[in-house]
Amino acid sequence: MAIPAIHTATVVERLRASLEAAAVHNPNDAVKPAAILWTDPDACWQPIIPQLLSLMPQLVVLGEYDPGNRSGPSIWLRCVIERTLESPKIPGESTPVLYLPGVSRGELGAAETCPHHLKPLVELQYRGACWKQKNGRDWTVEAFLSSRDGGLGLDVARDAGTRDAMHRALAELATTPVQALHGRRLEAEDFDRLFSDDPVRDLLAWMSDAGEVRARWDGARLNAFRSRCQPDFGFDPERDGELVAAERLGKREGPWAAVWSRFAESPALYPGVPGLLRKAMPDDLFAQRASWPQNNEADETALRQALLDLRDKSPADARERIIELDEAHGERRAWVWTRLGQARLAGALEHLAALASGTSSELGGGTLAQMAELYAEEAWKVDAAALRGMAAVKSSADTQAVARALEAIYGPWLESAARHLQKLERPLEIRDRQGSYDPQVESGTVIFFADGLRFDVSQRLVEHLLGEGASVTVETRWAALPTVTATSKPAVSPVIASITGLSLGEEFRPVTADGERPLTPDRFRKLLVANGYQYLQGNETGESSGRAWTEHGGLDKLGHSLQAGLAARIDEQIDLLRERIAMLLDAGWREVRVVTDHGWLWLPGGLPKVDLPRYLTISRWARCAGIEGGSTVETPVVSWHWNPGERVAVAPGIACFEAGREYAHGGLSLQESLVPVIRVTAGTATAATRITDVSWTRLRCRVRIEPVLPGLSVDLRTRVGDASSSLSEARPVDDDGAASLLVGDEDFEGSTAAIVVLDADGNVIARQSTIIGGED
Repeated sequence: MAIPAIHTATVVERLRASLEAAAVHNPNDAVKPAAILWTDPDACWQPIIPQLLSLMPQLVVLGEYDPGNRSGPSIWLRCVIERTLESPKIPGESTPVLYLPGVSRGELGAAETCPHHLKPLVELQYRGACWKQKNGRDWTVEAFLSSRDGGLGLDVARDAGTRDAMHRALAELATTPVQALHGRRLEAEDFDRLFSDDPVRDLLAWMSDAGEVRARWDGARLNAFRSRCQPDFGFDPERDGELVAAERLGKREGPWAAVWSRFAESPALYPGVPGLLRKAMPDDLFAQRASWPQNNEADETALRQALLDLRDKSPADARERIIELDEAHGERRAWVWTRLGQARLAGALEHLAALASGTSSELGGGTLAQMAELYAEEAWKVDAAALRGMAAVKSSADTQAVARALEAIYGPWLESAARHLQKLERPLEIRDRQGSYDPQVESGTVIFFADGLRFDVSQRLVEHLLGEGASVTVETRWAALPTVTATSKPAVSPVIASITGLSLGEEFRPVTADGERPLTPDRFRKLLVANGYQYLQGNETGESSGRAWTEHGGLDKLGHSLQAGLAARIDEQIDLLRERIAMLLDAGWREVRVVTDHGWLWLPGGLPKVDLPRYLTISRWARCAGIEGGSTVETPVVSWHWNPGERVAVAPGIACFEAGREYAHGGLSLQESLVPVIRVTAGTATAATRITDVSWTRLRCRVRIEPVLPGLSVDLRTRVGDASSSLSEARPVDDDGAASLLVGDEDFEGSTAAIVVLDADGNVIARQSTIIGGED
């Protein structure tokens, strides 16, 4: 999960994102964590917990039994995690977060000596994940604020006075935009100032929960707050009360406009305010219509019904209606209710409008090459908009409404494009359309196989990589048919010459060329090794001077299991791909070449079904089937990639041979068959320059480079292409090829970083992964 951008988040929102990111996992080599364990030996985070509870329904706290505040003993926490209690309810898609004040990971790790009251939690350290720094330490407040490797990267003074002030001001610090804290050195007085210089925040906190504020603030602070409200806002908290404040807030007149702006920046931090606005809505329904939640709810209901009504319209009429709806509802995307997740259909409508525009003309092209060019240049955005539209909604009612819109305009466009491609494809031999793709790579390159990386999804990955400073090139190629992993994966591998095809069998699986044995995953790995390729599993990085193959299969696996629900999980999978690519580049690989086997068709509500009698086939999958002997079928027929003498039936258009499929592949469509080849390097490479030696003495790193070129310098970064992630001051390389770097923050000791060599223009020309302080 990506951490929110600095300029759009407060401290507590960035903290929430970091906690939730701890649950991200690769489904190929790990199961979803049962819980996130947040150990806090010094209980330093406790002042911020009330605000986090309002932001995170999945957060529960170890403490006295108080279900209303999601607090209880360890056995109660276990019951919450296992979802055996009526209340509190952890949202089904969320991973529970357990805040454990006064508990260290060491206590949980020593089962024999673990305190009795914590023993129910011990096994969660194996089934769950821990929120911790890259160096393995617990996140302290100071570390989270200052760390540039997973924290906020703020410049915080290290003296005891600043540390004490920071902890005193934590509740106030939580609601401060991170952007306001950057660009200066933060000292004790900066944190002390948070108590007195923000009357707008104090007013919103009081409106959200006046009782809690009265209990938390002493008499002097309450009196100071009341005395500020009259001159600043023309309002007396005790005399006028919360409902008067809410009405003035909603009207946004005079000084209340600034209060509204502050509320709208981070509305989730003030969970009581929407309820007040609901009660305070004036009779004049046209005054600041956006301020009142009832108006937004009525609009969402109307929009939901309008989308459901598209089922009876022609594609052209449905597109026109969607554009009209977007003109009417688009402004609501700027309303505060969108930030609170209460205008999801208005958010989805932005993507549906793009979809309506993109499907206004059919995808043509007189040849395969022309269709491929049209799709790769522009038409892939149609598929991207469909996925983003569905990902924007969560409830079953909203999902059904978006599915109806997709059925009305996206389904017919997919069908037309697939029929046109199949008409072009049928006379051709599949082997003739593979193009000039060479699966062999040079030393220093790792092939990263991403199962089911459809072209439009790959463009999200490319966008992120470019934003992180990587050098990226993208090509397209046609997948081997049928577009199933057993057939298509070996066709993009560097051991293609060691593979051949006999009969289709039930799995469309080729055989090894030497012994004609089925190409099982184990035999495939052995072929790679025999041909000089390292096979890297999990987080292995291998020897970067050679060649390697590594894999990630999350997208296709999730597609088959979640079907239409895949849309909501794509960004998570993109993040995992990005992290793996960065890890490989940091380990010294010159290039990461991302390849895939096939794409997929996706249509909420279900792809249409066609019949293909089983007696005509030797095997039948969702979108393809092996033809029995000389049987005649009424569907399109293609040759098997590994043996053109073997015939494969593919479902016509976007249909399936099985009912109820919302995600499927194996057939012939642009979405299944036109796949990307992505070449990624960390930046402008100069092959002659390399790091020959790295040594550490505590936090000082000595580096040696050869050969020595004019203007070279070295830096230590957490992200290779991001100069702002530097952990030290970049130093020039001397005439002997040596340079010395000093890490000024001991909290980074033990964490992973990358030593980068920069040319005179600041381009990264070499890099090497390292452990700060040395591996010992």
